[in-house]
Amino acid sequence: MKFRKYLPRPTVLLTIAGFVLLIAASTLTYVVVRPSPADQPVLTLGGAKASGDDQPRGASGYIYQRLAKPDRTEITDSSGHPVAVMTDGARTAHLYGPSRTFEEPEFTDAKIETDMWVRLAPQTWHAGAERELWFTEWLSAARADRSPDVLAIAFEYVAGAPVKRDNQGQQYSGDASFGPPDPNDPEGRAERSDFYDYLGLPWSFADGKAVLPDPSRSLALDCSGYLRMVYGHRLNYPLRGTNTPGEGLPRRAYAMAQFGPGVQLMPNSGQRARGMERLLPGDLVFFNAQPVPSGQIDHSGIYLGVDDGGHHRFISSRSQTDGPTMGDLSGAPLLDGIGYWPDRWLTARRL
Repeated sequence: MKFRKYLPRPTVLLTIAGFVLLIAASTLTYVVVRPSPADQPVLTLGGAKASGDDQPRGASGYIYQRLAKPDRTEITDSSGHPVAVMTDGARTAHLYGPSRTFEEPEFTDAKIETDMWVRLAPQTWHAGAERELWFTEWLSAARADRSPDVLAIAFEYVAGAPVKRDNQGQQYSGDASFGPPDPNDPEGRAERSDFYDYLGLPWSFADGKAVLPDPSRSLALDCSGYLRMVYGHRLNYPLRGTNTPGEGLPRRAYAMAQFGPGVQLMPNSGQRARGMERLLPGDLVFFNAQPVPSGQIDHSGIYLGVDDGGHHRFISSRSQTDGPTMGDLSGAPLLDGIGYWPDRWLTARRL
């Protein structure tokens, strides 16, 4: 107020006019540089549409980018930090969160450090699902969820893993063996130890098959039985009792790879798979484990990501190591480089 008292009147008028022009210019600049709706990739989660307005509204926004091979939606927040990857035709959701380290020091020096959490969405993803209520509600809860995901559950069955029991005293995790050898199947390629054998419980599947556990295979999981334990019994992905097409994960590795649910990430040409850059942790990987490589699939595992040595590593249940391992005994479980497993990797699938 003291300043205005000694300011000449013409100067006051010029000053006021200057402020008006400044405000007008600022408003004009904002309007000019603000992206038009057609250029703005932000789609807001959780908001309802206003009457007569085709643009979704809400309090929090994410940026959605569509990519191919495989078709998917990559989600980032408004600061550009990655949030999630959702793949068309798959329920597997790759969420970013606190970094974790997985290791199995008894059998390998390799470590897997990752900030990716692998979970199952309640529905398969498709382009535009970010606008649907089921996804907006699920994503909010999933980002805050720190319960065991696919990767953490997979390590609950390696050598030395502690025993966990439910409220009825039923053991549902802990060190798993591969199961006793079958004299009629010395190479160990047939069905052996499924999740219900590990649990010691009879089971009825939605496709009509009913089974009884083999007492000799208690606490044992073969390669595909291990995947069915992790994704099926623990995470409630539908399971089939047979090796036939239909809803749910089939019993054996070849059926999972050939006509299982989800998305095949690269074709099985009968030769070493190509397209490793398409893989994300939690993907199912399939192999021909015969002494002489062929296009036949008879082994399966779970891709873990890149280890601290820069190699693409997977975990699987193997007869040679008597159970699930990411260890290097009887051949390093890698997809890259030269070796037994890289040469026999044929395809991959995202559930």
